[in-house]
Amino acid sequence: MGTTSTSALTTGQGNPRRVRAGWVSGYVLRVIREQLGHTQETLAEALAVSADTVAGWATGRRPLTALAVGQMLVHRHRLLRMGARPALLHTLERGLEADVLLAHALEDGGDPADSPLGAWVMQRDLVEVLVWPLTGVTPEPMRALQIPARPRRGPVACRPELTWEERRRFFGHVRRMAEEADTDRQFLLRRQALYLAGYDASPDTSDWITQQRKAERPSGWLTRWLTSRFVAAVAARQGDRATGRQGDRERMRHFIATTLDDDEAGEMANLNYWAYWIGESANPELSDDFIATPGPLTWNGDRLLHHLVRGIVPHHGFFDLNVHTLWALLAARPGLLRTGSDAGHALRAQLPVLLDGTTASTRARRELEGIRYAIRLAEV
Repeated sequence: MGTTSTSALTTGQGNPRRVRAGWVSGYVLRVIREQLGHTQETLAEALAVSADTVAGWATGRRPLTALAVGQMLVHRHRLLRMGARPALLHTLERGLEADVLLAHALEDGGDPADSPLGAWVMQRDLVEVLVWPLTGVTPEPMRALQIPARPRRGPVACRPELTWEERRRFFGHVRRMAEEADTDRQFLLRRQALYLAGYDASPDTSDWITQQRKAERPSGWLTRWLTSRFVAAVAARQGDRATGRQGDRERMRHFIATTLDDDEAGEMANLNYWAYWIGESANPELSDDFIATPGPLTWNGDRLLHHLVRGIVPHHGFFDLNVHTLWALLAARPGLLRTGSDAGHALRAQLPVLLDGTTASTRARRELEGIRYAIRLAEV
């Protein structure tokens, strides 16, 4: 691995395609440099490279994905010793993955079977970074950063940027992957391509997704469950982007009522899906089968608790799903509230406001009352 280059994906014969551009990783490296208080020249000296090399990394002219894996690890370790924040270095790693996925899509390469979109089940930390240059929504680890202001010469990008043509090509690629993927043998590829296509702000996106839904015939309980969840999630997210408010909350409520409520297998799948999505499990999954794993939960739940508490925002399209998932998590793991965690205190403070509001559905209000009762039990 130390001599393997991340500069190119390869064809089946091992022949490299063209060098990747570093849209995301270059921008994150620039943020790390500014967080450390370095200029391009002083960072170059610290990393034992030329200032032109650092400038090339930042612009994508010399993408970081072109470095050998071993050399990239050396730079990462040096940045860590220099004081770079671990969360930023983690985002840099995800940025490298995102750049490879973006480049493959922009090349619109070949057979769906070769697409990295179906190689493993993606998690939130990667997806947020991947869609960052497509949507402009800053990934969570980057939102709280306060980078010292420095004098600048000319305009400077405030996020990774793709041109309009590059965005058009990316969404065209993921649509093609979704349309051409075999609905049985390549279900993961199709599902993840459809999910990414849902970030497209084009006016025809909703109609295209509807057509794709009508064209497929999900076989098996898990594929039907995942398809139903995907439809509800895209509807909620599309509405949020278009209006800045609730999204299609009725579609999400229908998913909860018909696919989760009073269905033990559906509830377990929902918890497993969420836990993997936000990183409770460090091990990548190669298929969706783990979601339907029966029996006791194999993950802690603390990270999921914190994530769900932060996500209980009344005007958000995922509000009802977040409330329901939190209610189910505390039913499965009541001990999470006995640790005196910050999430528990924040939840306790939020509940009166949420219950006094007018936006919660009858089910969500009932589940919020159940959460309040669980907090009282934990305090006994």
